[in-house]
Amino acid sequence: MTTMTRFPVMSSRTISELMPGELPEVVMPSCESRPILRGQTAVVTGASSGIGRGIAASLCAAGANVVVNYIGSDSAADEVVHEATHCGCAHRGRAISVKGDVSDEEQVSALFRRAIEAFGTVDILVNNAGLQQDAPLESMTLAQWRKVIDVNLTGQFLCAREAVREFKRRGVRAGVSCSAGKIVCVSSVHEVIPWAGHVNYAASKGGVMLMMKSIAQEVAPWRIRVNSICPGAIRTPINRGAWETAEAYQDLMRLIPYKRIGEPEDIARLAVWLCSDEADYITGASLFVDGGMTLYPGFEAGG
Repeated sequence: MTTMTRFPVMSSRTISELMPGELPEVVMPSCESRPILRGQTAVVTGASSGIGRGIAASLCAAGANVVVNYIGSDSAADEVVHEATHCGCAHRGRAISVKGDVSDEEQVSALFRRAIEAFGTVDILVNNAGLQQDAPLESMTLAQWRKVIDVNLTGQFLCAREAVREFKRRGVRAGVSCSAGKIVCVSSVHEVIPWAGHVNYAASKGGVMLMMKSIAQEVAPWRIRVNSICPGAIRTPINRGAWETAEAYQDLMRLIPYKRIGEPEDIARLAVWLCSDEADYITGASLFVDGGMTLYPGFEAGG
């Protein structure tokens, strides 16, 4: 039984005035009692930092073996592997790191081969790798456009294709999961919110939305589930400028009705649940984790 802690008594300041370190912590059950992904293997792309790092650690704590895909620093990926496998949960899975560019077809194939060699099969894919290369439309280069589309959209396609091939080849593993496989696409609130100055990014995430739904429709008869998580503002290194100072943080709160920035763990908890049999009847869904950013906060006082 989980003991819930009371929120600390706040001063005269409102929640919207507090920095992240001062906010009440979310209380969740211990992973010790919920190894809901035991015996499964997950590939998490772009997992050496930010949201991907949080998802990889949480999947491992829930019992899954995790393949930490990355493209940058070897040491950063090694840190994630260490964090995931030293979380203190008795039922944690194992983890390895595999370097690879998700926009490259051969490297994606090699990533899945390595995962299968290490753990026997793949049950879960978390399509998280993504980037931004921002510019006004008139000065955005074709290289900037292609790079973002290649990683954010084509990369998700290539990884999903490899995962579905493995899921269909292996089928449902009785006693492990009632699904043959699960894919979680990390999209963004910008699959529905336009974003001036970021047309390549918004286009890539809009594409992820309909790609996810189309794949979900196609593979559902094989008991393969495909869903998206759509984060809003999450406190990660990629957007440090939006939350690092009190001034920037308060400015950001104008866009978030719930008046706090999201944490990678907010996304990770949902990813674990979506990958579990507890979410078995959910497929083709875009789930927004955004503190209300998609609720048109500019209209909260009547517009």
